Amino acid sequence: MANLLSTVDQRTRLVGENRLELLLFRLGGAQLFAINVFKVQEVVKMPRLRRVPHSYSQVCGVTQWRGQTIPVLDLSAAIGARALPPGTEQNLIVTEYNRSVQAFMTGPVDRIVNLNWEEVLPPPEGAGRGHFLTSITRVDGRLVEILDVERVLAEVAALNTAVSDQTLDHTLAREARARGLKVLLAEDSATAVAQVRETLSELGLELIAVQDGLKALRQLQAWVAEGKRVTDEVVMLITDAEMPEMDGYRLTAEIRQSVDFGDLHVVMHTSLSGGFNQAMVSKVGCDAFLSKFAPDELASVVQARLKAYLNL
Repeated sequence: MANLLSTVDQRTRLVGENRLELLLFRLGGAQLFAINVFKVQEVVKMPRLRRVPHSYSQVCGVTQWRGQTIPVLDLSAAIGARALPPGTEQNLIVTEYNRSVQAFMTGPVDRIVNLNWEEVLPPPEGAGRGHFLTSITRVDGRLVEILDVERVLAEVAALNTAVSDQTLDHTLAREARARGLKVLLAEDSATAVAQVRETLSELGLELIAVQDGLKALRQLQAWVAEGKRVTDEVVMLITDAEMPEMDGYRLTAEIRQSVDFGDLHVVMHTSLSGGFNQAMVSKVGCDAFLSKFAPDELASVVQARLKAYLNL
């Protein structure tokens, strides 16, 4: 266990090659769950927790980790799965999402697997806990459910999506709304789509959302096939980094290589963070990088693009 994530830094080289590595673990049964290794800080045995009065039911306490106090969420409870049976091995997966560190209590941690994003598929419609999944895959013939951690965290504490009055340009929003301007979003988390939609609606923009990078690329190609200019259809593309079938880095690289829409304005909007991610954004040619989820920062980047688009 102690060395399970010792090579995470080396593993990040897979990002941008349309590959990912998943940390597999169990909760209250035999089903395998997973999250992306790149978002995991550490895996440790379950420490003693300090209870927090009047906290959310999914929060089982707080613990000290590397000099800071972090909340610990019972992941089984958070997704509506069965509780960990008495005597089950308990572990703590420390993660960083959306600029904050939090930990999840899980059952046994299985292993790390290396996959191609093309092997990762959207969850089937109507799945019992499908709304807590971003995708599914198979490892050695076994189904693996990849969790939508953004949804889990939003269930515990909803994020603010409102743009502050100091940031919002009302004149620009009225102009965008009058012209019916649109933004294309590639994002596999339904929670993240809803957050972006609410923020962009304040800016007067409509949102066209697709679930992964491949669908976004096909949409761009479809507009070209119809004889349309992509930049007449959308002001910009906002893309997540991690998505089934094609990640945001590969999508951006494909866009930059296109003679038809290579000049499309692309913003990487991801819960991943750090210097490596910034370097990858620069390498593939994104116009901007944003960590989720800060509505004022998103609004500032989008409004700057709007002003350039409208020659204001």
